[in-house]
Amino acid sequence: MQHASDVAPHRHTFQTNCAACALANVCLPIAVGHDELDVLDKIIERRKPYLRGEAIYQAGDPFFALYAVRSGAVKTFRGTADGEEQIVGFHLPGEIFGLDGIGNEHYEGSAVALESSAVCRIPFARMTELSAALPSMNTHLLQLMSKEINEDQQLLILLSKRTAEERIGALLVSLSSRFRRRHLSPTRFRLPMSRADLGNYLGLVIETVSRVLTRLQRQGAIRIDQRELEILDLPRLYEVAGIPPPAG
Repeated sequence: MQHASDVAPHRHTFQTNCAACALANVCLPIAVGHDELDVLDKIIERRKPYLRGEAIYQAGDPFFALYAVRSGAVKTFRGTADGEEQIVGFHLPGEIFGLDGIGNEHYEGSAVALESSAVCRIPFARMTELSAALPSMNTHLLQLMSKEINEDQQLLILLSKRTAEERIGALLVSLSSRFRRRHLSPTRFRLPMSRADLGNYLGLVIETVSRVLTRLQRQGAIRIDQRELEILDLPRLYEVAGIPPPAG
C-alpha cells in the first residue's frame, strides 16, 4: 500500500467549486444556502487525486480534517488484535469520511483510495467556526455522525446474523441505493472494490464471494463481468438480502 509520503506531494489545486459540483445535493453544500456557498468554498481544500492504493491518512495520524469523495472511491479500515485489517466502509462520491477522528483527536482507522480518487479536505477547526455561524451546518454534521453510527450497527448485524448470500445481496442493494441518490444508474455500475475487499468487509472468503456472485448471475438477478455489474432483477436482490424494498 502506498502512503501519501511515498509519492509526489499534492501541491496542485483544482478549480471545481461547490456551486458547480454535481454532488452538491448529496454533500456538504446541501447544509447551506446558495448565498453561503462561497464561505464554504473558502475552507475546502481540493488537491491532486490520490492514486489507487495511496493512503489519505493512517490510523494514529493526528485528526485535523474531514474528507469528502469527489470522484473515485475510498475504503476505510482498522487494525484487529491479531494484526489483520478489517474494512469498515466503502465511500462513494459525495460521501464524507474521517469522522472517527473527532473523539480522540486522531484517526482510529486508515483511509485508502480504491482507485484514482479526487477528495475534498475540510479542516475541522475551520468547519467548527463555520458551524457556529451556520446552525444548519452543525445539524448536518450531527446527522453525518448519526449516519456513521447507524452504518456501524448495520454492519454488525450483517456480519452476525446473515448468510453469505444475504450479506452480498444487502451490499449490492446498498450500493444501488447510494448510486440512485447521486442521480446515477442504480442498476448498472462499476464495483470499485476487489472481491478480496468485498470478502474482508463482509466476513467471507474470496471463494465464497465469487461463488455467490456466480449463483446470483445464474439465477438472473445480476450480470457481472470483472467489476462491471448490471442488476437485472432488483426486487429479487431485495428478496435475497432479506430487506423490504422501498415503498413506491
